[in-house]
Amino acid sequence: MFQSLTEKFDRVFAALRARGKLSEGDIREAVREVRRALLEADVNFRVARDFVARVETRLVGEEVHKSFTPAQQVVRVVNEELTALLGGAVAPFHLKDATSVVMVVGLQGSGKTTFAAKLAAMLRKRGRRPLLVGLDVYRPAAMEQLEILGKQIAVPVARGGEGDTDVIALWRRAQDVARDRLCDTLILDTAGRLHFDDEMMRELEALREVARPEATLLVLDSMTGQEAVNVASAFQGRLAVTGIVLSKLDGDARGGAALSVRAVTGTPIQFASVGEKLSDLEPFHPDRMAGRILGMGDVLSLIEKTQAAIEVGEAEKLEGRLRSQAFDLSDFLGEIRRLKKMGPLDDILKLIPGMSKAMPAGAAIDPRQLGRVEAIISSMTPEERARPHLIDGSRRKRIARGSGTTVQDVNALLRQFEQMKKMMKTMGRMQKLKRRQLPF
Repeated sequence: MFQSLTEKFDRVFAALRARGKLSEGDIREAVREVRRALLEADVNFRVARDFVARVETRLVGEEVHKSFTPAQQVVRVVNEELTALLGGAVAPFHLKDATSVVMVVGLQGSGKTTFAAKLAAMLRKRGRRPLLVGLDVYRPAAMEQLEILGKQIAVPVARGGEGDTDVIALWRRAQDVARDRLCDTLILDTAGRLHFDDEMMRELEALREVARPEATLLVLDSMTGQEAVNVASAFQGRLAVTGIVLSKLDGDARGGAALSVRAVTGTPIQFASVGEKLSDLEPFHPDRMAGRILGMGDVLSLIEKTQAAIEVGEAEKLEGRLRSQAFDLSDFLGEIRRLKKMGPLDDILKLIPGMSKAMPAGAAIDPRQLGRVEAIISSMTPEERARPHLIDGSRRKRIARGSGTTVQDVNALLRQFEQMKKMMKTMGRMQKLKRRQLPF
C-alpha cells in the first residue's frame, strides 16, 4: 500500500536530514520533489498543486520549533497536510436503531459484492441483524456469489431467481424477507457496469427513490488512479453519495485515488478494504493513513489488530507464563496461529514505526515459513513441547519426517526458541532490578 509514494517521500526527507539549516531554496526544491512524487503516484494534478502550495506557504512562513530539526519540521507539516487532504478526522459510520438501508454502488469489478459481505460481517459483530440483498441482475453468477459469501458469515441473503430483472420488485420482496427474518439492516448489492453510463444511473436513481437508503456507499477500485476521481464525481452528482469505500487498497502501490477523491468530491472516505478475507475491512483513519504513507507506521491499527486476534483472558494468561518462565512450544504455536489471523506478516510489520524503511523495497515475508514452524511443533508430542530438552537425535528425525521438513529445520527452530527464552529471562531480571531501585 502506497509503497512507491512512501519510498519517494523517504528520499526527499533523507536529503533534508543531511542539512543543518534549510533555506527558501532548499524548501522549494523539497516541495518540487514532493509534487513530483504525488504526480507519479497518479494524484490529480490540481490536488497535487494545491497541496504543495499549502506546504510551501507553511514552511516558508513558520519558524522552526526548537525541539525539531529542519527536516522534522518538513515531515510534520507534510504529515498534517496529508491528514487534512485525506479528510482530517475519521468519518464514523452510524446507523439509526430502526430498520436501515445501505445502498452499495460502483462500477463492475470494483469489489461491491465482496464489500457488501464485509460490511454485513462488521455490522453483525456490532450487534445488528443484516440482510444482504442481491440486486445485480446483469452480472452472471452475481447472486450465487452473494449467497456463498452470506453463508460464510452466517448472514441471510434475499435474491431473485433466473429471469428476475426488475430491481424494484426484488427490493420489495427483500423488505418482506427482512420482516420475516427480523433483520434491521438491508445492504443492497446493486449492479455495476464496465463503464459509467446513463442507463445504469437512471436505474439506481429509481431504486434510491423507493428504498430511501440511510447511507449510499460508493466502492472505488483504488488501483484505477485518477479515473476513480472521475467515477466518484459522476456518482456523487446523481446519487448524493454519503461515503466512499476504497477497495483493493492492499494491492495499490501508488495511492493516487485515496489522495485525490476526498479533495475533489468532498465526500468522506469511510472504509478501506485491505485484504481478501471477509474480516479485512477497516474504518478509514486519515491520520493513520498519512502516517503509513510517510513510513511512520500505524501503531493504533496494530493494537486493534492484536486485540481482535487475542482475547483479554488469553493475553493475561500468556503474560503470566512469560513472567514465570513457563512459556513453552505449545504457547509458541498458539501465538503463531494468532499471528496468522492478523493478516500477511509483512503488512503487520509495516505498521511498526520505522519498519517500512528497514524492510527492503518490494520485500515480502514468505507465509510458508510460519507454516513450516507450525508443522514442526504440531509433529511433537505434548511432552516434547513442554520439555524441548528431551528432543534427542532420533526424535528430531521423527519430527522432521512428520512435518515434511529437515532435521536442520527442526534444529534451527529449537535454537531460536531457546534464544528467545533466554532473552525473555534477561528482560524479566531487568524488570525486577528496576522495581527494586524505585524509591516508592
